[in-house]
Order: sequence, then structure tokens, then C-alpha cells
Amino acid sequence: MADNVIELVHLQKQFGDHAVLRDINLSVKKGEVLSIIGASGSGKSTMLRCINLLETPSSGQVLYHGQDITAKDFNLTQYRTKVGMVFQSYALFPNMTAAENIAFGLKMNGVPAAETAKNVSDAVALVELSGNEKKYPHQLSGGQKQRVALARALVTEPRILLLDEPLSALDARIRRNLREQIRSIQKDLHLTTVFVTHDQEEAMTVSDRIFLMNRGAIVQQGTPEEVYLNPADEFAARFIGSYNLLTKAEAKVLLEFDSPEDLVAVRPESVFVREEGGKYPETCSEPVDGRVVSHQLLGNVIRYRIAAADTVLTVDVMNRSSTRLYAPESAVKLLFNLAELRPLAAQTQH
Repeated sequence: MADNVIELVHLQKQFGDHAVLRDINLSVKKGEVLSIIGASGSGKSTMLRCINLLETPSSGQVLYHGQDITAKDFNLTQYRTKVGMVFQSYALFPNMTAAENIAFGLKMNGVPAAETAKNVSDAVALVELSGNEKKYPHQLSGGQKQRVALARALVTEPRILLLDEPLSALDARIRRNLREQIRSIQKDLHLTTVFVTHDQEEAMTVSDRIFLMNRGAIVQQGTPEEVYLNPADEFAARFIGSYNLLTKAEAKVLLEFDSPEDLVAVRPESVFVREEGGKYPETCSEPVDGRVVSHQLLGNVIRYRIAAADTVLTVDVMNRSSTRLYAPESAVKLLFNLAELRPLAAQTQH
């Protein structure tokens, strides 16, 4: 399609006898953020490196506006000037200041000194790093180092931005702030972006579309809402969110629900702790007896573990000022929103 900037077509990558990427097919549209998520070792970073030919595919194609970048006559050097990449490890030169690190790509491309200075200054302002230009990497915090790495990727005015677990080494607060900043910059500059992460919350926050990987293959794709609300299989349900997975027998005992598949996925927010006078969806089940095992306060959510029959369920309740907090061993009544049950196939072992 004309609006596809990057396409991977039947992409395969082998390391010896080990298949790291298995028949990968995806496209990235102009100006969108596409996130690749999956557990460690699922192949997502290898896929990203194939887009910049830091890894050479064993077979298949990597297309840039329809041109195969693996072809012998393709101008790879020119292509790489259009691609900015940010690594998990920052990859900064320890003997260069922040400004010198940011300027490195411009100098390699022969950009005049005056223009380089202006572009570096603009990039520093863009990532909110002013005042740190003369510091060396060992004098910077993790968040500041990642801002330098981001500025270095952006200063060459790329058309494509590749992000390989760029926030995983940072603490939670800095990670939240920086991912919001990355998304804002991406929108302002209309960058076509591929974001690799193992953090599903991160992917949900920044993405237009998500591709979920397992064992070198794409197992699900869609918008964040589609992937969260409709997991494709057991692996997707376990990886995305905190789904309760009931066996067919458990679903029958608890809910009198006959599942056409081996499992039934139930989101934690699709189970309600019944309160007197509370209003619940008309599609709710009959009340089910439960016993509170534990609870966690997660800011605006109370996460319960509640035993019902022979099953322990995760139940998320909004933490409002009027919300009652149930202590362990409290007896409760549970309501399940039957309209939000998702029958799923059990995960197969390869």
C-alpha cells in the first residue's frame, strides 16, 4: 500500500538451527507508532535490527516505500540517514559530552559546524536537556542519558524512529514521563515509529497498533483496545493484562457457562464485588459466593484475590472514597459480566 513506509514480507531469521523470526509479515504506516511486544527471547529486538539491517534476514524482504533494502543495488547508506535508533543501553560515547554525543551523526554526515551547533541546540531543547550539554555520560542520570540518546537519534531529522526497549532501565516515574515525551515528540514530528518493549502498559500508552510476539512469531495484532479486549489465545491473555483463565470445568461450576474452547478468559474488571444498592450490568451472572484471600492498593484500583469454589480470582475494583475495603477472610458475593467472557484455545507447546 502507498502509505506503508516499512513492510516485512515473509521475514525469517536463523541463528544456526534456532529460528528467531518465523515468517514475519507486517507493515508500518506513515506517522504511526507500532509497538512490538513480547517476552524476552521472543525475537522482537532481532526484528527491529532487521529493519535497519543491523541483522541480515535469512530470507524474506524488508521494504522501504516498496524497495527491498536487502537488495544489492539498494543504497543502504542513504537509507540509514533516514533512520534514527535508540537502544536500551544508551550506547553513548563515554569520552564525549552530551552535546558531542548528539552531534556525532551530523559530523559523520559532514554537516557544517554552525548548522550542527544549531541543530544540537534545537534537539537539546526538544528533549528538555538544557543545562546538561557539557556533562559527560557518567555525570548524567539514567533518564538524562536516555534523553541524550533520543536527541542524537532525532537531530539528523530521520523519517523513521526505531526504539529498542528505550525505557526499561529507568525507574517507574521517569519511565512514565519519558514515554509521554516520546509520544509527544513523535506526534509533533510525524515520525514513523517502531517501539520494542516487554512492558504491555508502555505499549498500550504509546501505540497506534500493537503486534504481540511469541517464540519468533506474531500471534496477535490490532489496536491497543482490540488486543486487550480480545486476546487471541492463552498466551495473549496471560501476557496482556491480568486475565483470569478458567478451565471449561471451572466456568461450568462457577457460571453455568458452556465454553466451546478449553479456557474462558475473564478480565479483573469484569468481576464485581456486589454491594447493597449497587448498580451492575444487566448481563451479570447470578451471585457467586467468594472469600477474600488478599488485597492490594494500586492507587485508584483495589486488586483483590478472591477464592470462589476451587478457583482464586483476581478482581479489580475502583478505589473511590465510598468504596468499602474488604479484609482477608471476608465473605463476599461476586457478579460476573457474562457479556465479557472470552472463550480461548489453550496454548500449544512447540
